[in-house]
Amino acid sequence: MNDEIKIIIDSIYREKQTNNLTVTGWTLNTDSKSSPVISINNQEQVTSFDIKRVLREDVNQIYEVEANVLAGFEIKLEGIQKKNKLEVRFDSEASQSSKVEWIDLAKKHPLIPGTEDKMARLMIKVHKGINYLKRNGIKSTIQRVKIEKIRNQSSYPSWLERTEHFDFEQIKAEISAFHYQPKISIAMPVYNVEEKWLRRCIDSILIQDYSNWELCMADDASTDPKVKELLTDYSDSDERIKVVFRPENGHISEATNSALALATGEFVALLDNDDELPRIAFYEVVKALNENPELDLLYSDEDKIDMEGNRSDPSFKPDWSPDLLLGTNYISHLGVYRRTILEEIGGFRKGYEGSQDYDLVLRFTEKTTSKRIKHIPKVLYHWRMLPTSTAVDQSSKGYAFEAGLRAVQDALVRREIKGHATHGRANGLYDVYYDIESEELVSIIIPTKNGYKDVKRCVSSIIEKTTYPNYEIIIADNGSTDEKMEELYASFKERLNDRFRVLVIDIPFNFSKINNIAAKDANGKYLLFLNNDTEVINADWLKLMVSFGQQERIGCVGAKLLYPNNTIQHAGVILGLGGIAGHGHYGYPHGDLGYFGKLALNVDYLAVTAACLLMKKQDFDAVSGFEEDFTVAFNDVDLCLKVKELGRDNVWLHEAELYHFESQTRGYDDKGKKKKRFEKEKAMMEHKWSTLIDDDPFYNPNLTREIPNFSYRD
Repeated sequence: MNDEIKIIIDSIYREKQTNNLTVTGWTLNTDSKSSPVISINNQEQVTSFDIKRVLREDVNQIYEVEANVLAGFEIKLEGIQKKNKLEVRFDSEASQSSKVEWIDLAKKHPLIPGTEDKMARLMIKVHKGINYLKRNGIKSTIQRVKIEKIRNQSSYPSWLERTEHFDFEQIKAEISAFHYQPKISIAMPVYNVEEKWLRRCIDSILIQDYSNWELCMADDASTDPKVKELLTDYSDSDERIKVVFRPENGHISEATNSALALATGEFVALLDNDDELPRIAFYEVVKALNENPELDLLYSDEDKIDMEGNRSDPSFKPDWSPDLLLGTNYISHLGVYRRTILEEIGGFRKGYEGSQDYDLVLRFTEKTTSKRIKHIPKVLYHWRMLPTSTAVDQSSKGYAFEAGLRAVQDALVRREIKGHATHGRANGLYDVYYDIESEELVSIIIPTKNGYKDVKRCVSSIIEKTTYPNYEIIIADNGSTDEKMEELYASFKERLNDRFRVLVIDIPFNFSKINNIAAKDANGKYLLFLNNDTEVINADWLKLMVSFGQQERIGCVGAKLLYPNNTIQHAGVILGLGGIAGHGHYGYPHGDLGYFGKLALNVDYLAVTAACLLMKKQDFDAVSGFEEDFTVAFNDVDLCLKVKELGRDNVWLHEAELYHFESQTRGYDDKGKKKKRFEKEKAMMEHKWSTLIDDDPFYNPNLTREIPNFSYRD
């Protein structure tokens, strides 16, 4: 019997020009916990082949296998001669049994992502579109197609042509004038990497204009003799290149630690053995260090590079964002770390392979402050897309995401924060849930003037759906004339007793002043400002908001607001967007993940809308509440910015969901007196917050300020 031999083919990709195939997967004798021997029988069908065994942490964990068992495999097939089925044999010495898998050489396997021609890329988009349609429905899919049509008006290659122009003579002159020229140690683990990718990686370091670096490489017992030859040649040719050859394979964490042991620089840059750096990388890093030598961590934007050198899929990142980092490793590449702190935390931890960088940066940032972390908003890292890399297919390394989850949970424990983490809606995304220490009173303040249907829907949804028990509702009535309002208020009073009251504020409409008056009458430790034209969707909305709002470092907490057609109305405020401030992801379908997952993550922003905003009453009082000169527009943005100045983090929660029937009560600010008032308040914002409007740290200067779809900036 050979039932104990398990074989899984994860992927078969082909190269565009040669049609050579790369087959990845894993195999295991589940009884003996050993890995079968792989062989190819009908070898005449290909001119050459190479079988490489690799660690699969996920498989080893599931089947409780020793760490030295290499269940994973990568088979490269070159020069296909006969287009029929190739026999791949798996022999288990432990059970004297075997199994066979057939690879169809005649089948047109998918190209390595990023190397496809236009037609192939179109078909991939069609396939993705069908999957999106299944998940989100026809209306949402049409909406996303419209958004993508606008985004694609500016392609990444054309953006690169417009923006990447460098005067290298000027750069060299700047470097020579740098007062501070620290040594940068590049830590690189190496294992059985193909020669051409290793050469391109090392050569991208050799061409750096900033020359005070050392390359520290640790070969993790590669079985390919060419690797050792190549590393030896490079180390012999340049005294800045150091190599250690590990006697046994310890995997990426231990290998990187071996590389770190060679480092003597003040800073350490992390680099994978098949990726590339642009020529300006270290120049930009040291330039930032000359502006602030106290920095401990620097990170940059990044993109992907295919096997033919084409670049795509740039990740334009925000500045330091602690809540976002607990949801995903947005820092990633290029990361440059102060070596003394790396040594203090003990480098990389074994057992976190696949997410070892994530675990490292979570621990590292606990040893520094936000003022000593610098984001360089330039693409300083090219992540190679190979058939077996997570740059191509994130599902190829499922164990990495389990390690990532452990890293986040560990961070909560180290920081003595009660709570837990779970996997998010996509690979590499995580949700953090904080335990509520004490169910303190929340004062929900709802301004209104008439609006019977809105108020009835809003308050009824709070009463009927909200799981958080300790709240009071204050209706800030701005002179209602509808007789039915009294009847409605009486019905709510009957249901909530002292937890519901109406505060009559019969003054000319001033949103800020109305909320300030109501806040003085509030008894809660927390204030929650809520528009009357909202409706609760997620029953845990208030529980989630309080769980974040209770954190000492967190100021304003915002919610995901949807239009009744299930498109995004609010998912965080971006300063400078559309002029003064706008809502990112506006109009995106509800089920969409957004830009690099940001619609499915808890994200730090400068501001959130007061259509649903929770904060500590103590913070509200500390900033003197809403600025009453902002009678209608931007008062919530101004409030959030004042709270940010207290040193607080303002955060938007993706699972605190409500509908928002926006502007159904008051109308729009586009005519007559309303327009004049809006222009006045706009000018006030420009005068008060011009620096942040010009450069929102939670956005990115490479992204458009015109529309909320995260396309490239002209």
